[in-house]
Amino acid sequence: MDFFSNLLGPGNESLANTLILYSFVIAAGIFIGKVKIAGVSLGVTFVLFVGILMGQLGYVVNPEVLKFVREFGLIIFIFAIGLQVGPGFFSAFKTGGLRLNMLAMLGVLLNVAVAVGIYFWQHDTTSMNVIVGIMSGAVTNTPGLAAAQQAVNTPEAVNTMSMGYAAAYPLGVVGIILSMLLIKKIFGVKIDKEIKEIDDDRLNNQLQPLILTFKVSNKLIEGKNLAQLHDIIQCNFVVSRLMRTDGTIVIPVSTTELHEGDFIRVALSAQDEHRLAAMIGPREEKEWEADPSMAGDVVSRRIVITKSKYNGVALGALRLHNGYHLNATRVNRAGVDLLASADLRLQMGDRITVVGNLDDINRLADKMGNSLKRLNQPNLITIFVGIMFGIILGSVNLGFDLKLGLAGGPLVVAILLSRFGYKFKLITYTSSSASLMLRELGICLFLASVGIAAGGNFYDTVFNPTGAQWVLWGFMITFIPLMVVGCIARGVYKINYLTIQGLLSGNYTDPPALAYASGATGSDTPAVAYSTVYPLTMFLRVVAAQVLIQCAM
Repeated sequence: MDFFSNLLGPGNESLANTLILYSFVIAAGIFIGKVKIAGVSLGVTFVLFVGILMGQLGYVVNPEVLKFVREFGLIIFIFAIGLQVGPGFFSAFKTGGLRLNMLAMLGVLLNVAVAVGIYFWQHDTTSMNVIVGIMSGAVTNTPGLAAAQQAVNTPEAVNTMSMGYAAAYPLGVVGIILSMLLIKKIFGVKIDKEIKEIDDDRLNNQLQPLILTFKVSNKLIEGKNLAQLHDIIQCNFVVSRLMRTDGTIVIPVSTTELHEGDFIRVALSAQDEHRLAAMIGPREEKEWEADPSMAGDVVSRRIVITKSKYNGVALGALRLHNGYHLNATRVNRAGVDLLASADLRLQMGDRITVVGNLDDINRLADKMGNSLKRLNQPNLITIFVGIMFGIILGSVNLGFDLKLGLAGGPLVVAILLSRFGYKFKLITYTSSSASLMLRELGICLFLASVGIAAGGNFYDTVFNPTGAQWVLWGFMITFIPLMVVGCIARGVYKINYLTIQGLLSGNYTDPPALAYASGATGSDTPAVAYSTVYPLTMFLRVVAAQVLIQCAM
């Protein structure tokens, strides 16, 4: 019994006890988080509350170990998100990112306004140190708390901020999720409809191709070849197959001529459909089958790029027409189909859809790798090189002692690597299962650490008149700006609800809320919006916390 008491009892900071404590908190939190209450489950977010409970029961972790596990878990989580949503980040910023960031800035200003209002209301009994700690917990922003603590640099002020942070943080997480649910209720949001809307938007995106069949009926293009047709129509499309009037199927090249009555199978952007129909002829519903008289069947196959030497190579450089007698119609990347344009840069894990003779397809497949087994190998070099440079970036002083921190730096680097990594011969492909594992492991380590750290003083801080006030003020700082921003986003700008979830989570730089949003919808759209507003929001929250402290001195 003494053995188990020493190993499992509270107050023990041994390595074995720490590992057992983390394992229990994470396992129990995930298990309980799966339970739905009123149709809602908190998922991995419940790890935080189990950690608070164990901390309140007297379980502790060596402060240096706890800080390392917390920050390392957050870095892994944020870096995995950056790699996943990086390609979509740039396109999202072009289409709607400016508006999202403006809404996020409004949220930061409202948080500061509510906090300053509370300070002037209660400044006789409450210091700015407490208010900044409460505000940092209310918006679940640890870097802002750390920056403010560095600004005061006195043990008493540091402890005061930590207590305010601990009091406000749990309801900060709950407040974000509650605001999501209320916005959903107020505007009568249907998740299935929102997901369909996103799918339709992606379908209409310029990079998202359709595969359609047209019948050549315009006599003005009789005898024109495909190169001339591209000059006439002036839009991006790929003709993968052509069927003559006698039923013969050919793989067309730029010199292939079109004749009235031919059928062509085309990959194109949705908004260009009317252009081709007006110039070529009507769209037809037609099943494509190979001509038995041909030397080999004309088939369509997907080839997976698994050889690193093709990472970053332009599709046109493969010379599929001349070298393999094949046509590429689209490239699937991370579940999204892209039009197979000649200037599209390929990445590891891309799936190219090609049309042609089966023997020719097999020759290309051998050259490109086409081995799913290779994709199962993790690219750890890229991950740790990215984390290294992310930490360096996060530690750079941006002026006035402002830094992106250990979360903002790795996120920015991960986004840049996912888009431009091929230029440095870095492979950023990560399988969906590996990416999910990294994200879940990172967020669980982070939540467990925060909960255990806050749990020791949680009861004494919260369950007294002063602590209760802190909790109330924190909830006001959390909830009021969220509802204002959320209602403006939905009511005025008609932004998709899944994007609003990511906006609210990213506005509070809150991984638990993002984990809830992603789990509740089964979509990566919240993560894209989260990543879009996160860098600017992180910077502003660090600035706001330091400015408030400096102004109060």
